[in-house]
This record gives sequence, C-alpha cells and structure tokens, in this order.
Amino acid sequence: MKRLLFCPKGFVLAFLFLAAGCNTTKMMVNSMDPLMEKMNTAVNKHTDVELVKDAMPAALIQLDGLIEASPDNTGLLVRTAEGYCGYSFVFVEGQNNERASRLYLRAFNYAMRALKEKKKFAQVADGPVAPFKESLEVFDKKDVPAMFWTASAWLSWAGLNVDDPEIFLALPKINALLKRCVEVDETYRYGIAHAVLGVLYASRPTAYGGQPDKAKAEFDRAFALSGRKMLVYQLMYAQYYAYQIQDRDLYIKSLKEIVDAPDDLLPEMGFINAAAKKKARSHLEKVDSLF
Repeated sequence: MKRLLFCPKGFVLAFLFLAAGCNTTKMMVNSMDPLMEKMNTAVNKHTDVELVKDAMPAALIQLDGLIEASPDNTGLLVRTAEGYCGYSFVFVEGQNNERASRLYLRAFNYAMRALKEKKKFAQVADGPVAPFKESLEVFDKKDVPAMFWTASAWLSWAGLNVDDPEIFLALPKINALLKRCVEVDETYRYGIAHAVLGVLYASRPTAYGGQPDKAKAEFDRAFALSGRKMLVYQLMYAQYYAYQIQDRDLYIKSLKEIVDAPDDLLPEMGFINAAAKKKARSHLEKVDSLF
C-alpha cells in the first residue's frame, strides 16, 4: 500500500521538478538582460569589422536558443532582430541577396513578435493600413526600439523583394511605424528613424512615387541629431538620395566624408562607423558604373 501511494507522489514531485526547471531556465534567461545589454554595447564599440563578422553567426544562433527558452522576452526579441538586421546589412546584402532577404525576414518576425505583446496592436497588425496606424498609439518611448527594428527589417526585406505584391501593403505600415518612432523619441540611435524615413522616400524614382524633398528633409534632421557622426547616415544619403536625384558630385562627396572621418569619431558606434567606411570605399570604386 505504501508503494502504491509512493508512486503517484513521486510522479507529481518529478512533474513539479521539471516544471520548476523550465521556469528556472526562463528566469535565468530573463535575468541576463543587463548582461546582454552590456554585450550589445561592446559589439557596437568594436572597430574590427572582420572580427565581428566571424563572431556574429554563433552569437545570433545563441540568441535564437535564448528566445526558445524565453519566447516572450521583448528585450531579447528586439536585440536579436537588431543583430540579424545589422549582420545582413553589413555582411550579406549585396553579396547574397537571397540569404539577406531571409535574414531580414527573420529579424522582422522577431521584432514584430515584440510589438504583438500589445494586444490592441496584435489584433490589427496583419490587417488593413488604417486600423494598423490607429493601433500605434499604444506604443510609447520604451517601445521605439521594437518599432524601429520592425520597420527597418521590413523595409530592407521589401527592398530586396520589389516584385512581391505584399510590399504595397507593407510600405505605408513601415512609414507609419517610423513616424511613430519620430513622434515619441526622435533621438533614438541619434535620429536613425529619420534616416530610414529618408531611405523610404528616396528608394524610388520620382516618377514612381519617390519624394526627394521629403527624403532630404529627413536626412538633414538625422544629420542634425547625430552631429554627422553616424557615418552610416551619409552612406544611406549617398546610396539613396544622391542616387535618386542623380547627383554624382554629391554621391562622391558624401562617401569621401565617410572615408576621411576620424576612426574615433563616435566610439560608442565604432562598429557601424567602421563598416560604413568599408562600404564607402567599395562604392567609390564603382561610381562610374552608377553614373
């Protein structure tokens, strides 16, 4: 009789132990948020682009695993989205656009999951544009990173899938997300939402809906907020705005500004500035093929 009573009790204890183990793992991952923030800061400061290139794939896969353990950790979802987006932009796009598209889509899905933690937004996120725009009112300053990386990854994906009919619904939603970022905190990452709005407005020729005046205004605001120290903004300005208006001299001038900038111009953003320098040198070698 004692043995019969012992077996169910043992089963229950084992079940409770396993359940506690799962909860403990999630709690452990969640407790790592401050550490991961410091690691993200360290990567952003790193100026050895090739070293970061070698390290990032393993780091991204580890982040995937952490999300498996804590799937509703919005901070982790956003950091992982940023990682995939940055890795694809710096190292993959232009080399293997099919792979870059997949990575941008992965980044988008992670960041969108973070946004969908807000029930009001989740209910309309995949629907028409009007309710999507209205639902953005639920987001405030603390949600800007999730909104920005959703929009950035989505726009980057759209740029590599111009024949996909889905982009006609995506573009106004991307625009709305970026505008909401600007409304609640235009200073995030030195005005990065303004710079990406500039890309959005300059990504098409004027005859096909491009808006060069709006693009320039957004880039000018990004330059003002960053003190022209975020060199990736000059890179975007050259690639999109200068190319859109077919201004060869402006294109070259913008790229040379990047190349000639001091290596320690903005130490906390050393990695992206070093990557911008590398890309600018490559673009300068190909000017004659563009103009």
